[in-house]
Amino acid sequence: MASNNNIGPNRLVIGAHYGLRDWLAQRVTAIVMAAYTIILLVVFMMGNNYSYEGWASLFSRQWFKVITFAVFASLFYHAWVGMRNIWMDYISNSIALRIVFHAATILWLLGCAGWAAQIIWRA
Repeated sequence: MASNNNIGPNRLVIGAHYGLRDWLAQRVTAIVMAAYTIILLVVFMMGNNYSYEGWASLFSRQWFKVITFAVFASLFYHAWVGMRNIWMDYISNSIALRIVFHAATILWLLGCAGWAAQIIWRA
């Protein structure tokens, strides 16, 4: 009597290979965003020019623009991992609908990334 169980090396793996990579990506992007927040708080606490000109001078430096965009990229990737997992968990009965939600999420996050770049590097 042969049993048809999916235990061991014969099991069908669909999305399980994302586990460790997603977990690590969520932690790394969260650390990047937390470090940036701490840097902004330190700059704010040590600063004495709390006007628009003071913040504009901080964000006018090229290295700060690059770091800021890297944080936005981390935020968007963090959001992508979370939303992809939500779509995979809760829209499991319709692959076509899941693909539509995945595509909409990707397009939205790419649009946000473009908008963030435009804002950061605005003259």
